[in-house]
Amino acid sequence: MGEKESGGVMGVVGVLGDDGGRARAMCERSDRGEPMMSSSPMPTAINEHETRELPPHLQGLLAAFLGYVRVECGLSANTVDAYGRDARYLLESVDEFAGGQLAALDERRLIEHVQSLRARRGLAGSSVVRHLSTLRILCRWAVLTGRMTTDPTEILERPSTWRRLPHALSPAQMRAMLDVPRTQDLYRGNESLRLRDSALLEAMYASGLRASEACGVQTSDMHQTLGVIRVVGKGNKHRLVPMGKPAREAIDRYVQDARPKLVDVGMAGGWQHKGRLFLSVRGRPLTRAAVWKIVRANAAAAGLHDVHPHTLRHSFATHLVMGGADLRAVQEMLGHADIGTTQIYTHVDKGRLKAVHARFHPRG
Repeated sequence: MGEKESGGVMGVVGVLGDDGGRARAMCERSDRGEPMMSSSPMPTAINEHETRELPPHLQGLLAAFLGYVRVECGLSANTVDAYGRDARYLLESVDEFAGGQLAALDERRLIEHVQSLRARRGLAGSSVVRHLSTLRILCRWAVLTGRMTTDPTEILERPSTWRRLPHALSPAQMRAMLDVPRTQDLYRGNESLRLRDSALLEAMYASGLRASEACGVQTSDMHQTLGVIRVVGKGNKHRLVPMGKPAREAIDRYVQDARPKLVDVGMAGGWQHKGRLFLSVRGRPLTRAAVWKIVRANAAAAGLHDVHPHTLRHSFATHLVMGGADLRAVQEMLGHADIGTTQIYTHVDKGRLKAVHARFHPRG
């Protein structure tokens, strides 16, 4: 299998239905691919986030669909927001060329809509991939609830993509970044924020946390005696992940010496910390945007560029694989449903693959 480092996506629109049809679970989440682009002229590009007001009946339909994916599919708030944008794009197209009636959405109009996503919305390939998944769920829901008689998404083939190799920091780069809160003053003497940053970065690297997972960690999720942290991941799935001594010590210092001060600030301002472990300067639970800023600021102070929260997660997994960890164990710690997602880290550590080949192949 070739290793592609681009985020390019293979064309997916065809006349053959996918092999699951209605038999697949409606709450499917991971279609990949983007539509093959048409040679016909497309409308002028518009801003990705530009929307217009929907007619009341389509607004009601959108609200009903989002209620379904939130309650029945059990999707996270972030995923529901993303599906809401995708569904709104489709319903705007329905209002534009299908007379405002979802039941009038046929195969031809559906393909025109999908083809316009990049030309009009400027969506990246990965966003188009997610949009296709949303279309399937929405149309199947509409058929089951009697809003449509046929499912036009059945003509869309299951997409395939080239996966982008994850970018991981070297162990030396990771150490330099983790040292920043202890050796540099990014907060003009605010020791509480320095201790918070140290605990946050250590936890994210030690346990491979996503930004949203780090934001959601409760003080009760820490089990210092067992040396593990309970993490609530995608789809509200819980997992226990080991945490090394440096991370536990950094969190202990933060909880004892810094977090109470941030809690007091929040209470004085009328904010609720909701039991969250990591708090902002105002004593409120950290948001994903705040985690991004913290990671980027500490990375920049260490002389590193193009580092984001997921880089720490990639580094966690890559360093485990480099150290010889079992891929199934890494999968469990990352919370991946499919080991194929975890397997990408074996391509990052080419040295280990060569060593395994040399050791076990007769002509290695």
